[in-house]
Amino acid sequence: MTTYRPLIQPEFRHDAYRLVPIRYEDREPIRAWRNAQLDVLRQAALLTSDQQEAYFQRVVLPLFEQEKPGQLLFSLLHNEELIAYGGLVHISWADLRAEVSFLVEPTRAAEPATYRQDFRAHLRLLGQVAFEDLKFNRLFTETYDIRPAHVAILEEAGFRLEGRLRQHIQLQPGTFTDSLMHGQLAADYATAFGTAL
Repeated sequence: MTTYRPLIQPEFRHDAYRLVPIRYEDREPIRAWRNAQLDVLRQAALLTSDQQEAYFQRVVLPLFEQEKPGQLLFSLLHNEELIAYGGLVHISWADLRAEVSFLVEPTRAAEPATYRQDFRAHLRLLGQVAFEDLKFNRLFTETYDIRPAHVAILEEAGFRLEGRLRQHIQLQPGTFTDSLMHGQLAADYATAFGTAL
């Protein structure tokens, strides 16, 4: 299995979930999921297969060879089936922090109980990557204020609301929404998930 150079462990597990470094074969399902959920992403237009392939070749695959990559992307499997992807992005190695990203398959996203279970598993496993394996100090997120269920899961998982950027995102011409900024320290993660760091 291909893994990132800074990681000690090649994969992370909890119950029926497994988080593995992003797999090349997952690029097309991920592209379809991104195109189906533009309203919650910082993506302005539909991605083509050629654009996705170019992104994997130019950006994603070289990350595996870097000592301190700017992002660590993962495929999330449930019972060995790809259900989501995400990771640590906008990494600052000097400050030991990163932004959390997460996107789940659209039918799972539409089912609140399944989404909650998947997102909590992702946050738990990503915390293992960040706080246990990499010894990071902090994770943070930006969420559009049209996603109250997503925000509730973040806060349940130990992320604290740290700020609101008013009318920060234009969803469609003339319609703006706030962005909510959440942060999680290693101690917040340990408390939320009952782990020892």
